[in-house]
Amino acid sequence: MVSATHRLAAMASRRARGDKPGITSICSAHPLVIEAALRRGVQRNCDVLIEATCNQVNQDGGYTGMTPADFRDYVQKIAKRVGFSFSRLILGGDHLGPNPWKHLPADQAMAKALTMIEAFAAAGFTKLHLDTSMGCAGEPIALADATTAERAARLAERAEAAVAAKGGILPVYVVGTEVPVPGGALEGLDHLAVTGADAALRTIAVHRQAFEKSGIFDAFGRAIAAVVQPGVEFGNAEIAVYKPEKARALSTSLAGEHQFVFEAHSTDYQPKEALRALVCDGFAILKVGPALTFALREALYGLSAIADILAPDPSRTPLAEVMETAMQAEPANWRKYYAGTETELAMYRHYSFSDRVRYYWPVPAVDAAVNRLMETLGAETIPLPLIGQFLGRLAAGVASGRVQPVARDLVLANIGLTLDDYDYATDNA
Repeated sequence: MVSATHRLAAMASRRARGDKPGITSICSAHPLVIEAALRRGVQRNCDVLIEATCNQVNQDGGYTGMTPADFRDYVQKIAKRVGFSFSRLILGGDHLGPNPWKHLPADQAMAKALTMIEAFAAAGFTKLHLDTSMGCAGEPIALADATTAERAARLAERAEAAVAAKGGILPVYVVGTEVPVPGGALEGLDHLAVTGADAALRTIAVHRQAFEKSGIFDAFGRAIAAVVQPGVEFGNAEIAVYKPEKARALSTSLAGEHQFVFEAHSTDYQPKEALRALVCDGFAILKVGPALTFALREALYGLSAIADILAPDPSRTPLAEVMETAMQAEPANWRKYYAGTETELAMYRHYSFSDRVRYYWPVPAVDAAVNRLMETLGAETIPLPLIGQFLGRLAAGVASGRVQPVARDLVLANIGLTLDDYDYATDNA
């Protein structure tokens, strides 16, 4: 039986035959986002790829408090509840390397990274993005290609050994990294540069050589993608939309590399036509994260306003106010990412495309406020005029009967509207 990971690995060969395969990579740890993605997997009878970043999940718990094994169990629990087959689930590790520990000397940071990738591989994560491009303490910010590739090969060697000891499906690998910081650009987008074709091919070549030198050339045979910058990004309030003509040289460079497709990060908020063009041009793995939690926040804030009308209660603080208190109490997750006047900062905290709000949903006071909101609305039918006013994107779906006008269904459906665009892009697979 062909596994979901093997189908993922076959994308490049399918493209060489003239197909245009694509897959969406769900980069979120929020349970409602994961549930929405897995429910769609059931409906469409398709594979679902869910990824965790090195900062989000690692052997020390990351900012979610979960190890790789914890995250696997967490996702599988949701999958079991919604009836999604584990055989169609692909778990990935994103930006696996020394980034969480780059303040340490390189030998110490790499030791931590090796332990981390061993944990990911042993837990059954079968798509591993090797990202060792960042300098550690005392090193340049960006490392030479040869150093990056040598460190990536060391990580792959540790992952291979972990799977050999534990058993299971051998992982596929992604190499390279995008230029902007993951999760949204910090500066203006007018200077955004597309990865050069020569640079992309050089990344592949130096990793191929490093794997061969390390004696794990067979593992490089399972390298399936290189991360590049095709010219897509988002800032606080702006989006750099994909322009195929600007990425033509990069796209056509795949013609001689039948083992590889490209992986595009920060595709959030792209129009669906741009997403489809990315897939058609060989950027077959589309990463999305903040756009999904942005849709989650949009729905929950809308429901909070609806609750104030349907069930007014002076003792219930509006959800946005609870979130504001939490963000002000612990500003580390947003302060260095936003700049501007106090009015602009107040807007960005809640409504920036980079969606730093996503870090605060687990805060106990915020989580309690969300639970109280959902209990208040419960299974009550929400009138269509209120949906139109506060959840306008969902009004047509509710009116047609495709979406049930109850709180939980509305949240899942709003996330689903974002996933619709990715389905459109990848349905030509």
